[in-house]
Amino acid sequence: MKLIGAGLPRTATTTQMIMLEALGLPCYHMRDMMADLATSVPQFRKALEGNADWDEIFEGKESTVDWPASYHWRELVEVYPDAKVLLSVRDADSWVRSMQSTINQIAFGDGLLHHLCWAQYAIDPVYAAWIDLMLEMMWSERGAMAGTNGEPEKMAVRMQEWNQAVIDTVPAERLLVWHPKDGWEPLCELLEVPVPHQPVPHVNDTENFQKNLIMGPAIKAINAWWEENGPPEDPAQKRPAGAAQAPA
Repeated sequence: MKLIGAGLPRTATTTQMIMLEALGLPCYHMRDMMADLATSVPQFRKALEGNADWDEIFEGKESTVDWPASYHWRELVEVYPDAKVLLSVRDADSWVRSMQSTINQIAFGDGLLHHLCWAQYAIDPVYAAWIDLMLEMMWSERGAMAGTNGEPEKMAVRMQEWNQAVIDTVPAERLLVWHPKDGWEPLCELLEVPVPHQPVPHVNDTENFQKNLIMGPAIKAINAWWEENGPPEDPAQKRPAGAAQAPA
């Protein structure tokens, strides 16, 4: 392991993943967790309980950014003492807005993303175990946003506390505090690799989260369940006598 991401979700972690892989460092990211939830959820459940097999989790990887690995940055800094540490940051207000459009919607929302997520939760035990784990890591007493209940002002304070804890803990020679506008140079300097010629990739991570990580898979899972189990009891049969019928 050459680089440990310690930044919170919604801090350009997908951009970082693309950058690190362009620099030749295969990267563990939420993408990898979701590619095999049946394997990764038990692995990270063990990690949350203090019994991680990090070499198994990160097999074939040389870097990691994003949840769930960054939740464990304190342990990973000890497990991989030669690895550099990347703390990705952004403006607190913009970070909270991004959270409110994505992760907060799962726990506290009332829109389509929220309802699709919980519909899949009801029919997919492996997915439900993933949601339980993610909510615990974010919102429980030991979560990154403990005590905030999704309230923007409290979340902004917790974000700043999280970042400061990393800065206060990791030796300065191992740590890079990085904002996307900082570009390739500081990251390449940290890793002692040449600076690529291509621009820093721009990824619409909010759209990717909403459509590709949550809503798309949820719709696919619900359709598969429907095909296997058939439609539920026709609600029209439960209408009161004389209720209006939809036009044919």
